[in-house]
Amino acid sequence: MQKKISTIPFNGTPEQEAELKKIIEKHKDDPGAIMPVLQEAQEVYGYLPREVQIIIAEGLGVPVEEVYGVSTFYSQFSLTPKGKYNISVCLGTACYVKGSGKLIDEITKKLGIGPEECTEDGKFSLTACRCIGACGLAPVLTVNDEVYGRLVPEDISEILDKYN
Repeated sequence: MQKKISTIPFNGTPEQEAELKKIIEKHKDDPGAIMPVLQEAQEVYGYLPREVQIIIAEGLGVPVEEVYGVSTFYSQFSLTPKGKYNISVCLGTACYVKGSGKLIDEITKKLGIGPEECTEDGKFSLTACRCIGACGLAPVLTVNDEVYGRLVPEDISEILDKYN
């Protein structure tokens, strides 16, 4: 599955950029510095927009394509911002067989976003994950750290209403 790139305009702060430059400076002479810099940059920004990847590439003296390649290869990195409420739907085997794909369809219909997207107001984001280890409750989704199980599409409205 190819990662989506955010269509929401980047709005990093000067404080975040200063922190990023400190991170780059700390790692710039380390072999394999891209990985730890990306990890720490994502902690600062919450995701890795193109603008941040360019700063990292320039700071480490590597091509931006190399930074992009690492950020798109590893599933831990996100190129899209996460909403205040990140909805993660399990697509592991047990959840998928019991209808988690229909849950994603219903969330997409209600919020107007697909997996790896964020609502324009920054309130909700949607991700699809491989397994969250709650197979006995399949199908399962989480909203931040709250787990919801044994769901049907008709449950989605009530869950979303809790966060409005």
